[in-house]
Amino acid sequence: MAHKFGKTLFWQRIAPWFRGFDGPLAFAIFLLASAGMMTMYSAGFDHGTRFEDHGRNILIAGFIMFVVAQIPPQRLMSLAVPVYLLGVGLLIAVAIFGITKKGARRWLHVGITIQPSEILKIAMPLMLAWWFQKREGQLRPLDFVVAALLLLVPIALIVKQPDLGTAILVLMAGMSVIFFAGLSWKLILPPVLLVVVGVGLVVGFEPPLCADGVRWPVLHDYQQQRICTLLNPTRDPLGKGFHIIQGMIAIGSGGVWGKGFMQGTQTHLEFIPERTTDFVFAAFSEEFGLMGNLLLIVGFLFLILRGMIIAIEAPTLFSRLLAGSITLIFFTYAFVNMGMVSGILPVVGVPLPFISYGGTAMVTLGMGLGILMSIAKSKRLVQS
Repeated sequence: MAHKFGKTLFWQRIAPWFRGFDGPLAFAIFLLASAGMMTMYSAGFDHGTRFEDHGRNILIAGFIMFVVAQIPPQRLMSLAVPVYLLGVGLLIAVAIFGITKKGARRWLHVGITIQPSEILKIAMPLMLAWWFQKREGQLRPLDFVVAALLLLVPIALIVKQPDLGTAILVLMAGMSVIFFAGLSWKLILPPVLLVVVGVGLVVGFEPPLCADGVRWPVLHDYQQQRICTLLNPTRDPLGKGFHIIQGMIAIGSGGVWGKGFMQGTQTHLEFIPERTTDFVFAAFSEEFGLMGNLLLIVGFLFLILRGMIIAIEAPTLFSRLLAGSITLIFFTYAFVNMGMVSGILPVVGVPLPFISYGGTAMVTLGMGLGILMSIAKSKRLVQS
């Protein structure tokens, strides 16, 4: 009887930690993480402990999600400015005395090697949500200008490293907050149209623009080469176009139903470069085919839909802006990764959430999911 009482008392003590957790969101996370483990088991067959390490990274992300979920949104709001300033300060430190690898200065050694730009994926929406919460009810055009400056400072530092993939993710995270805060379509459409026109000009004049010796303004050489390779990967099929060509071959060879688990020839004969990281979607597509891809996309759509519902039902402007931005980060991750592997976007080094191998990105995702859980919990506790 005492044992039963003690057991009941134990569950009573830990129950508040789980109260308010969003069940549908947790279910979507479980399904995507399971797909990631299954894919990594096949794609990482000759990468030593990569399967075990991926499982460890998912567990670490889950633990971080659980811890962050215990922090109420009001406390998260108080951390916005310090975390943003810390992230920008570390980016400045990287620019001055960061570690350079493969021509990019993105890392900082502080006892351990860290990539400070990852912090901004969470710090940026936190900071902008804090800013618009403070201006609630008295928004002026100048407030959007200040928000744009808060966004552009870290973006410029990240692009300088250079790290286009992370810059895109941070930009989308910040722009989503600004958009949800009420930015007019009249200010959004002109730059979008300029981008569309620019892409059209590049496509129309691809041969002369991508000829040897032609330099584009603003972009680094490798960024120019990625765009030209996207437009015509066969111009260097064994070099810069190899990734895209092999990714498209793997996706196409999967057909409707796929070749079957552990049966991917492009994967197991090692034709797919970076098949456990950036191009893991190609390995997944080869083995599970179009139907597997549709199920994976449905999983991401369910997670995104659930995140947007949490944002809509959030009790404060800060929570709504933060939840909406965090949700769109997952959309950006999935859309950009699948797009670049499929050959419709340039290769920019963006992982596929839960599926790609990588500890740093998994930690960032865990923090984002923890924030969503925290906001969902706050809504339920307010209702109760």
